[in-house]
Amino acid sequence: MPSPTVVSPAQAVAHIQSGDTVFVHTAVAAPQRLVQALSARKDELRKVRMVHLHTEGEAPYAAEDASEAFEVSALFIGPNVRKAINQGRGSYIPVFLSEAPKLFREGVIKVDTALLSVSPPDKHGYCSLGVSIDTALAVVETARCVVAQINPQMPRTHGDGIIHVSQIHAFCEGDDPLPEMASPPIDATSRAIGEHVATLVEDGATLQMGIGAIPNAVLACLGNHKNLGVHTEMFSDGVLPLIESGVINNSQKEIFTGQMVATFAMGTRKLYDYLDDNPGVMMLDAAFVNRTHIIQKNPKVTAINSAIQIDLTGQVCADSIGSRMYSGVGGQMDFIRGASLSKGGKPIIALPSVTGKGISRIVPVLNPGAGVVTTRAHVQFVATEHGWTNLYGLSLRERAKTLIGLAHPAHRESLMEEARKMNLM
Repeated sequence: MPSPTVVSPAQAVAHIQSGDTVFVHTAVAAPQRLVQALSARKDELRKVRMVHLHTEGEAPYAAEDASEAFEVSALFIGPNVRKAINQGRGSYIPVFLSEAPKLFREGVIKVDTALLSVSPPDKHGYCSLGVSIDTALAVVETARCVVAQINPQMPRTHGDGIIHVSQIHAFCEGDDPLPEMASPPIDATSRAIGEHVATLVEDGATLQMGIGAIPNAVLACLGNHKNLGVHTEMFSDGVLPLIESGVINNSQKEIFTGQMVATFAMGTRKLYDYLDDNPGVMMLDAAFVNRTHIIQKNPKVTAINSAIQIDLTGQVCADSIGSRMYSGVGGQMDFIRGASLSKGGKPIIALPSVTGKGISRIVPVLNPGAGVVTTRAHVQFVATEHGWTNLYGLSLRERAKTLIGLAHPAHRESLMEEARKMNLM
């Protein structure tokens, strides 16, 4: 197959027609020049379905004045499309990240055009999907047309994301900095949660955690640990100090011993530079990284995930605020289950006891319309700034009592009163 021609972004998306399904590369890999060029055609297109996981950068196709041209179908909701989905200009597809690639490989979602961002091809004609493999590889394999933005600032990563130029139908060029996600400051609440969770992490554990103040606080408290490993959905800056100090060396892992494993990455330029041509990090398909029976093979898998609410029986809502969609199922259940089946593993839900407005996150029952991402049977360790508990093997009454002990003191009395009404006390 001849090498594809380098064209302008507008030319690269000119073939997309009304009614087509278009995939956008995940997170910081969203190809902004292609997204902008396609969105500029809003007056001539109708009912183009935009399918993607969380994406960073602008999403002008989700604007109100583009609603007749584009409809968002999000497998995970980011801030740039949240308003559109909650106003009915798009929809959310709940799916475990481990099963998202199967949607494309089995033809449940048929993609007409994939919009990707790739590293420049090497002398053999191979590009890298860089910081986002997740579902992108499955889409490359199945889309009718693959269009890519060649970005010299995209790291060339090792693993599953190496694709040949012959798999790409058209290129545009764009030397664009990747969006950077600076680590938020660690406040007193996050620090307290981090200290509690760090006591649960054993030497030799394999870690899974995301981005944010709580994961960073946990990582900041692990400086005296030894022989930690990383097998995670998302890779972020928080692990870099532990790699530099030798705390993370991946020596005890069973899967890719000596190497870190992730399916996408978000962070700062320091992280992206670290990932570039680094054989110590394997960026792999989400169908592998998030597969429960793969995760459980590693020792002492310690999966640290967050929640919006948890009720007194242990049900976790992590994707919505009541009926208003906020994020998605993602990989929480993949890793909660994988950790629970790992020898010595610990699935952990870590959350502040209250919202920024002082509303309790530990509630008698979940808000009306809230979805259960992790069931009460799957939840084990729960941590707030007031301590941690293990719900495994506890009755509903025992769970209610111990969870109230993790709630903010200002809400404990009212929670006990509601628990009595529910015959949980």
